[in-house]
Amino acid sequence: MDDPVSTVGFAKGEDGTGPVTADGMMPLWAVSLGWELRRGRQVIINGQIRDRWWFEDRPASFREVVAGVLEVRGADVVGWWDPVAGLTFPLPGHAERFARLETDRPRTATGSGDRGTPADDRRQDDRRQDDRQRANPRSRRGIERERDRSSLLSPRSAGPPRAFDDVVATVHRLAASPDAATAFVFQDIDHHLPPGQPESSAGYLRLRAAMTDAVTPREALAGHRPHARNAVLCAVGDVGRLPGWFHLEDPRIATLHVGPPDPSERRLWLTWLRGDFNGAPDATRHDIEALVGATDGMSGWDIDALARTSWLRDVPLRKPDKLLELHRLNVSVDPWTQLDRETVAGAADVLGARVVGQSKAVDAVAAALQAAFVGVDFGGSGTARPRGAFFFVGPTGVGKTELAKAVAELMFGDQSAYARFDMSEYQQEHAAERLAGAPPGYIGHEQGGELTRRVQERPFSVLLFDEIEKAHPRVLDKFLQILEDGRLTDGRGQTAYFSQCLIIFTSNTGAEAVQSLLSGGDSEGGEEVPYSALEAHFTRAVEEKFRAIGRPEIYGRLKPGVVVFDMLRREHIVKIADRLLGQLTESVRERHQVELVPDTDTLHPWITERMSDPEHQAYGGRQIRNELERLREAVVARFLAQRPTPGSRIRLGIDADGTPWARTEEGNG
Repeated sequence: MDDPVSTVGFAKGEDGTGPVTADGMMPLWAVSLGWELRRGRQVIINGQIRDRWWFEDRPASFREVVAGVLEVRGADVVGWWDPVAGLTFPLPGHAERFARLETDRPRTATGSGDRGTPADDRRQDDRRQDDRQRANPRSRRGIERERDRSSLLSPRSAGPPRAFDDVVATVHRLAASPDAATAFVFQDIDHHLPPGQPESSAGYLRLRAAMTDAVTPREALAGHRPHARNAVLCAVGDVGRLPGWFHLEDPRIATLHVGPPDPSERRLWLTWLRGDFNGAPDATRHDIEALVGATDGMSGWDIDALARTSWLRDVPLRKPDKLLELHRLNVSVDPWTQLDRETVAGAADVLGARVVGQSKAVDAVAAALQAAFVGVDFGGSGTARPRGAFFFVGPTGVGKTELAKAVAELMFGDQSAYARFDMSEYQQEHAAERLAGAPPGYIGHEQGGELTRRVQERPFSVLLFDEIEKAHPRVLDKFLQILEDGRLTDGRGQTAYFSQCLIIFTSNTGAEAVQSLLSGGDSEGGEEVPYSALEAHFTRAVEEKFRAIGRPEIYGRLKPGVVVFDMLRREHIVKIADRLLGQLTESVRERHQVELVPDTDTLHPWITERMSDPEHQAYGGRQIRNELERLREAVVARFLAQRPTPGSRIRLGIDADGTPWARTEEGNG
């Protein structure tokens, strides 16, 4: 057994060389922020600004990390503005320092070009009103009423400014002065200044002027080396919501993306939080490393919540796959574990009753369902792949789609757990965006993707991708990621996990040659094309198709799940015909209370003879239904010519020359 892990640090080598990794004192994006500030560039921080991070060996919010970095880098005053709270000061003592800067600032003449802040204007208006009041005592009461009304609508002059325009004006003046080292952060300005509105453009212009007019401050009060320039920063969730010109037209402004914790940061999180997990005393370094890989893409909040999940769901740290599965799905009932063992063991019989004549395909799917139920697989890396992935190929109309529906009903007790995606609608290159959603800034970005949204809403699903050969190769690349990693991230940054899905691809590749293949059989001797010949033909056709489109790696991933459907044999044609006739009988009984009785002595030989034609046989069950359409028309004609009374019977058959007939028989006997 491995030794239990201990808290360790991860940092650059002592000689200053090598990759920079997490050290528990500052996240990697904060290190990059410090470098940009020392270069003298203002920064727009975007991404996961509402996550938690390790800072000075403790969990900290984004605001705490940024404020700490700014103070460490030499800021005497760190201010933070957002549309809700206005201007606040996240560090102790900084509000008082800001107040002293405001009190000690020199008075500026009105005609000097710097009019001062709106607060200055309000104080001047107050002085003018006092002068008018002394000149005309009778107007004192009216002036007092006016002042009372204005005070209700205006912010108090005491304390820091709150309104955006007031704060920007103050920040602009302080940043353009070398008297003190200051740093101000404007968060969520994209919500306060929606792009496309004239007043928003003016606000962004004023803010950019404050950022670019900043100068190098004098030595900081605390003795730290000051920034190359006073910092005026922005923090937004998505930089795409800001006007492009705001940050792209000036080289003095840089953008810094804050993404999920990287492996070294996740290792640090899990090492520090190890004691909070269920079963922590028995955990080894190998268990931690497995969880580091399994939590790829997760936020700091999620990693912290993962420890609570281990207790809520009673899953120890030594089972990272199960822990991640229960944490992501957040459901109390897993349909896979609720299945009856006897039902799973007899899956082949249940599926075979729905799909006639496809014993090979049914057995392959049943075996995969049984393996998924038992939960035995190769490896346990935490990159939970789909429960099963199949590639159904074969002649048209032989039950590929019907088998997918049968699986959904068997496993989840509901056909609505089955979702079909017609790949003929994804023939264009840009169609890949429909699956995973449009990227930020494009139309439909907020809606997400059709596939990712479906899996997020119903993680337990059977996903059928019909006629996959018609999809654009760029669309197929999305499936490679799903099959390998078991997940797909949409344009909004939300991840859909496919670990509880059963994925089925269907294809008619090679079906165009079935008719000639059937015509080559020895029909005079009564022999049909053997299944082995069909299997070799379709397997070769699928492999050649993927090589032709330049995606052999997808075929390599799907090869274990390739299932070749058989053609409809003579003994299966009658079963399918009887099932369709039974549906027709039920329809007549339900709508008209009349019993429809098929004359099997004439119908069975007729349908068997019709389906012996290779041209008809190539279309499978769809052709059987097409042939029986003539019988349905005969029933309709009988009802139109003479409406049978409820309780009567109609016998349905066909003459030797192929002419269908329907005869009414009164009574129940």
